[in-house]
Amino acid sequence: MSKNLLNKVWDLHTVDQLSTGQDQLFIGLHLIHEVTSPQAFQMLEERGLQVLYPERTLATVDHIVPTADQSRPFDDPLAEEMMRALEENTRKHGITFYHLGTEHQGIVHIVGPELGATQPGMTIACGDSHTSTHGAFGSIAFGIGTSQIRDVLATQCMAVTRPKVRRVQVDGPLGPGVYAKDIILRIIADLGVKGGIGYAYEFGGSTIDALSMEGRMTICNMSIEGGARVGYVNPDATTYDYIRGREYAPKDAAFDRAVEYWRSIASASDAEYDDRYDLDATTLEPMVTWGINPGQAIGVSQTMPRLDSLPDSLRGVAKSAYEHMGFAEAAPIEGTPIDVAFIGSCTNARLSDLREAARVVVGRSVASGVRAFVVPGSKQVARQAEAEGLPQVFERAGFQWRGAGCSMCLAMNPDKLNGREICASSSNRNFIGRQGSPTGRTLLMSPAMVAAAALNGRVTDVRSITPASAA
Repeated sequence: MSKNLLNKVWDLHTVDQLSTGQDQLFIGLHLIHEVTSPQAFQMLEERGLQVLYPERTLATVDHIVPTADQSRPFDDPLAEEMMRALEENTRKHGITFYHLGTEHQGIVHIVGPELGATQPGMTIACGDSHTSTHGAFGSIAFGIGTSQIRDVLATQCMAVTRPKVRRVQVDGPLGPGVYAKDIILRIIADLGVKGGIGYAYEFGGSTIDALSMEGRMTICNMSIEGGARVGYVNPDATTYDYIRGREYAPKDAAFDRAVEYWRSIASASDAEYDDRYDLDATTLEPMVTWGINPGQAIGVSQTMPRLDSLPDSLRGVAKSAYEHMGFAEAAPIEGTPIDVAFIGSCTNARLSDLREAARVVVGRSVASGVRAFVVPGSKQVARQAEAEGLPQVFERAGFQWRGAGCSMCLAMNPDKLNGREICASSSNRNFIGRQGSPTGRTLLMSPAMVAAAALNGRVTDVRSITPASAA
C-alpha cells in the first residue's frame, strides 16, 4: 500500500520527534496578519530573538480593515494600533508586507494563492483557523495560535501531532445552482462539526476533480468547521495551470521540475486511509444553515429538524439554536426573511463567486429594507471584477461595493449586524455573535443564494431565478 499525500508531505518536513510524541515539523510558508501576530512578535522581543527565515513569511492586513473608508488613521484606535504593530514588526524583521498601499492587499487566504506563494507539497501555517484553504493546492496547511506563531517566526518549525486521514469521496455532476459551498455544507451536516477531530480530510472524486481551484479552496476553507485539522485536494493539471506565471511561481525549467515533484506527492491509487466518506453529488441542492454552527444545515427545499428526530448528542445544541434564531421545528427554511445580505470572506470572495452572484442580480433590484454588501477578497479580485463591470452590476441592483477585507465575516471591523438582524452570508461561521451583534442571526449559503435572498428579501432557491430571467 502506498502513502497518501499527507503522510508523504509530513515525512518530508519532519525534523525530529519530540518527547511529547509530537513531530517537529518544518514550515515552508508562514502567513501572518495584523490580529494574531503582534503578541508573537512581542514574545520574540522579550526573548531577544529574531525571525529566522523572514523570506518564508508574508504579511497582509485583512481582519480589522474598514471596507467603506480605508484612510488612516482608522477610527478604531485598537485597529490602528494593530496596524502600526504589523507595520513596525515587518519593517524591523525584513518581512514582505502587502499593506493597504500595495496592489496585493487582501484576505490572507486569497492573497497567498493569487501570488503563487501557495504551492503543492508545502507545509503552511497562519494564525487563522481557515488556513486549511491552502490545502486546495495539495499543501498541508494549519491554523495556529499565537505561541505557535512565535515558534515558527523564531525556528521555522512547530510541534504538531500527525492526524489520521479520512478520504472524502464526492462523485457525480453538480446540478444547476449547486456550488462548492453546498458540497462542504452537506459534508459538515452529515459528519458533524466534531466529526473531523483527529483527522485530515482528503477531498477527491470526479466532482472535486471538475472544480476550479476557487471551488476547491472553498471546500478546504471550511474543513476546520467540520473539526478536521487540515483539508486538502491532490494537485493536478488544474492546480499547475492556476499557479503557472504567478509572482512566486517557479519560472521556465524550474516550473517543469516543480511539477514533477508536485505529481510525486499526490496520493497513489492504492493509498491507505483511516476512514472514508462517500457523497453522491447528484443528490445535492443549495444548502442553508438554520442554526448556530455550520453543521446545522439543510437543503433549501427541506424543513428544519424536529428535536425528537435528532440524536441525543445533537438535541441540546439544536434547542439552543431554535431559542437563539427564533425559528420553529419543522418550519421551511425557504421564505425566511432577511435584513442583510453579505457576499465576501475568505470562503467566497473570489472572482468566480462574484461572477455567479452578478449573474443572479443583473437587471434586478435588492428588496426594500435589505442592506446588501459585496466585498472582494483582495485588491486583485477587485481589479478583475472592475475590468468585467461587476461593481456596476451590483451597484445598479442596490448592493454596496466595498474595499478588500474580511468585512462582515467577523466582528473585528465596522461591518456588523445590528440587534436581531438576520444575515444571508457567504462566509464560513454562523456562531452567536460572530457578525457583531450578540442577538444577530446568520444563515450561511453560497454567494448565488445570498444574491437571490437579497433580491427577494427572504431565503430563495436560486434555481427559481433562471439564467434567462436574470440576464
